[in-house]
Amino acid sequence: MLLLASAAMAQKVMPGTLASTAGPDSYEGASASTFNPASSSSSDARQPITPQERIQWVVNGTIGPEGLAGELLGAGWGTLFNSPKAYGTHWEGFGDRLGMSVAGNLTSNTIEAGLGAAWGEDPRYIRDGGASFGHRLGHAAKMTFMAQDRDGNSIPAYARFIAIPGSNFLSNAWRAPGDDTASRATIRTGLGFLGRFGDNTFDEFWPDVKQKLFHRRAEQARN
Repeated sequence: MLLLASAAMAQKVMPGTLASTAGPDSYEGASASTFNPASSSSSDARQPITPQERIQWVVNGTIGPEGLAGELLGAGWGTLFNSPKAYGTHWEGFGDRLGMSVAGNLTSNTIEAGLGAAWGEDPRYIRDGGASFGHRLGHAAKMTFMAQDRDGNSIPAYARFIAIPGSNFLSNAWRAPGDDTASRATIRTGLGFLGRFGDNTFDEFWPDVKQKLFHRRAEQARN
């Protein structure tokens, strides 16, 4: 956890392709670069991420509900279609794929959170709840490759650009033969960014869906 230690210091002075962000670690803002109190649920939306929040982001993105859901789904999908074939379609193969996915996410998230602390890159997703559907979907796509700095400005997500490819190529060292090639790592890297877009889209719209569902249930209970 040396990178997480560096994160704290900086603040004070396919399987393994998902770089997840758990829902509680995303927060709402008017856009990636400006703050609009009317569309934010908190006046603290622009506060820089703390070392403790970086660690929590890594934990939630790796073994939190959203992170585990993606890892289980990916392992199940790979086992069902026997991809990669080296792991097989049995329970042992499912376990191998799941373990590889958890290890990949942990490595990627730790690198992103640790390196990002050096220049104030915030790995959390920023919702754009006050905008139209199309704009919010575009915002989710944009923030797949962008992040906020300490001042709330949009910057390229340099730590993510290092973390996702780096973790996938690094994992070749312990992957099964046939799954340890540069081409496979490149595919996993692309799927990692696609997975981040999926996470962003979920974090963007799920709070609204959940609010409507609970509101409807509350109305039905009163009636």
